[in-house]
Amino acid sequence: MSAKGSARPTVGGIWAQSPEGVIGKDGTIPWHVPEDLRFFSITTTGNPVIMGRRTWESFPPKFRPLPARPNIVVTSHPETVASDQNNVWTAASYAEALDLAQSLLKQPDGDIWAIGGTRIWADALAHPELPLRRAYVTTVDLPVEGDTVAPELDESWSHRELADWAESSKGPRFRVDEYTRT
Repeated sequence: MSAKGSARPTVGGIWAQSPEGVIGKDGTIPWHVPEDLRFFSITTTGNPVIMGRRTWESFPPKFRPLPARPNIVVTSHPETVASDQNNVWTAASYAEALDLAQSLLKQPDGDIWAIGGTRIWADALAHPELPLRRAYVTTVDLPVEGDTVAPELDESWSHRELADWAESSKGPRFRVDEYTRT
C-alpha cells in the first residue's frame, strides 16, 4: 500500500544471464535451460509482461504471444507487431506500456513484469513512480560471448539465493536469485 492507502502494483524484472551478465547473441538466447523457461512461465503467467520489439521478435512465432498473460510490446513501429492477436498490445514508450499494464491487472496491487530488453529494463529501473523493485535472475554457468547484457543491480538491491546450483536437463548448471529494493 502506498502512503495514500491505494494499492500499487509491483514491477519486477526477470532474465537469465551468464556469470558475466550476457543475456543474448544475435537476437537469441545462447543456451537452453528448460527449467528456467518453466520458472519464467510460472512466475509471469497471469500478469502483464512488457517487452521491447526485439525481445518480441526473439520468441519463435509459435510462442508469440506468450500465453495466459497480456503481452505489451514497446515499439516505434507498431505495424511490425501483430497486435490483432489476443493478449497483444503495443505502446510507443515504456511509460505508456506501464499505464496499459496497470489497466490490465486483475488486482491493482498485482505484478507487472519487465522481460527485456536492455532499454526496457533501464526505463523500468529509472521510472519515477513505479520503478523496478524486484528481479529474478537466473545465472547459467556457461562462458558465452554475446551482444546483449543484463542490467546491473547496484548495492541498493538486497540479494538472496532461491536455490543452490542445479544441473539442467540440457546440461548447464544454473541457479535463480532474487533481488529486491525498497
